[in-house]
Amino acid sequence: MEAIRPTTSATSGPAGANSVNGAGVRSEAAPGAGQARPPQLNPAQPVPGAAPPLRRGLASVDHQIQGDVASAQQALDFLEQVAGQLQALKGEISARLSSRRGDGGAIEAHLRQLGATMDKRRQASGGSVDARLSFSSPQPASQRFRIKGLTLDMLTAGAGQTLSFSVGSNTQPLTVMVDPTLTRDEIVVRFDRALAPANMRVSADGSGALVFSTPENAWPMVRDSLSIQGVGRVAVEADTDIVAPQQWRADDSDALRQSLHEVVQALSQVQRSQDAASQALSAAASRAAANQPPAADIEVMAQDFADTASTPNYESLLAITSALVGISRERVLALLGLH
Repeated sequence: MEAIRPTTSATSGPAGANSVNGAGVRSEAAPGAGQARPPQLNPAQPVPGAAPPLRRGLASVDHQIQGDVASAQQALDFLEQVAGQLQALKGEISARLSSRRGDGGAIEAHLRQLGATMDKRRQASGGSVDARLSFSSPQPASQRFRIKGLTLDMLTAGAGQTLSFSVGSNTQPLTVMVDPTLTRDEIVVRFDRALAPANMRVSADGSGALVFSTPENAWPMVRDSLSIQGVGRVAVEADTDIVAPQQWRADDSDALRQSLHEVVQALSQVQRSQDAASQALSAAASRAAANQPPAADIEVMAQDFADTASTPNYESLLAITSALVGISRERVLALLGLH
């Protein structure tokens, strides 16, 4: 793999670091006469300076808790589905390897089913389970990737370097200065801090390669526009450490053993993620119980809602629609599941 070698200028930077050339990352009309008019609604007269009762009541609801509950519950539902499919696939492969069954059609069918489930992962899990089946909340699931040629060995060889990254056309360059006296851990920390404003995090793997991550919804832009000044667009490689049933094979015994290994690994990860999601759900339930309004306030809120909904004016319609923004079916089901 060819290493990235930024062009350095003749001018020395701080601490003896040479800058990459330019040092930056590009890396309704009124009814007419004679027409029938609709019933006229009498707008309510709000109290000056006071919020509508309905909004005051719903303001006490912690939307972050609602989101955390819904996220964890969706993740658990998705992971349960995946676990069942993995267990079924494991049983079929084991039976085939032990010669108890010779038909490979069932294995192929299970692989297709699991692949279809993984294709719907982001939507089905509410964005809280990544391609490695790791649970992540409240932060969204992320995409890990590497920049071809950018390794700790390259960064620690020779004189100091300054790398400036950019994502898209409207971002300011994010500069990382690397001094040869820095340890590998210190270099990783510098990259992580410098790229955090661009919603990227940085770590290192066992081979010394820098591993970057960004939220999955930001990955297409990062993939297509990440650049380093002096180098231009960089080649990024998506993390291959993912659960990809489409790549598992059942052609022969060796392929079956490898697929069985992948299934067992995936099942272990699913168990860890189920434990994490269950803990997150329990924590959210505890916060919800601690922040639950008194019963008297809930009764007032319910009566406010009933009164507002039965009042025939546009003010009540506005209050109801505004109060219900962001309340999805998943959140309602998740919250009901706490009781």
